[in-house]
Amino acid sequence: MSAEVTEADLSEDERRGLELVREELGIHQSEFWKALDVSSRKGSRIASKLEEKGFVEREETVHGGNTTYYITPVVDESDLEFMLLMAGEMLSPFVGEEEVDPQGDAFSQWIMSLAYEDTPSPEPQE
Repeated sequence: MSAEVTEADLSEDERRGLELVREELGIHQSEFWKALDVSSRKGSRIASKLEEKGFVEREETVHGGNTTYYITPVVDESDLEFMLLMAGEMLSPFVGEEEVDPQGDAFSQWIMSLAYEDTPSPEPQE
């Protein structure tokens, strides 16, 4: 029987690593250990521990011509604040002077433009 691990249970290095991953919203492991100013071995151990404890996910990838992991934070849906999307009793995209059809092309295009605003540019091929 294992108790749920909380952030208070993390070591100082693990807390720093988790904070970095959350701030960046994802980082390559090859950059992770450099940003933490630790050895690659220690960085790998920190990332592995955070993954084991359920705070991050790691996906194998190629970055800069080398195989590494891309580390992303695990989002706890109970931490999401959906009220930020609300304006009174209405979803904020539907508040305004114009009538908005949630099934219409204009709305779909607006949603897609938001999605692509935060999409990073592809890395140049080496």
